[in-house]
Amino acid sequence: QVQLVESGGGLVRPGGSLRLSCVASGKIGGLYAMGWYRQVVGRQREFIATSTNRDTTDYADSVKGRFTISGDFVNKTVYLQLNSLKLEDTAVYYCSAEGLGTNGSPRQYWGEGTPVTVSS
Repeated sequence: QVQLVESGGGLVRPGGSLRLSCVASGKIGGLYAMGWYRQVVGRQREFIATSTNRDTTDYADSVKGRFTISGDFVNKTVYLQLNSLKLEDTAVYYCSAEGLGTNGSPRQYWGEGTPVTVSS
């Protein structure tokens, strides 16, 4: 059974920093990407950043230059460094892992989320 466990969320002042971690356990066939999304109550979950097993990364425009993702595909771990945090970064942050399901089709796995609150 695949499990993704996030940690590192918390309360921080505007301009502050946090580092989120996510560790995946269980077998993920063909793991090729790990990433982060976030969601505010009443809104859709939005893409934040992704790291691939080919050493490529991608970011949402809203976090470029402030957040940095790093993936360790050997240990199935992904980190997200959040700098220069803004009030609007407040959300629950979810870890994602993308691989192949038992039938060979793409499958995306999710963690339970870790809350980030930016407040003065």
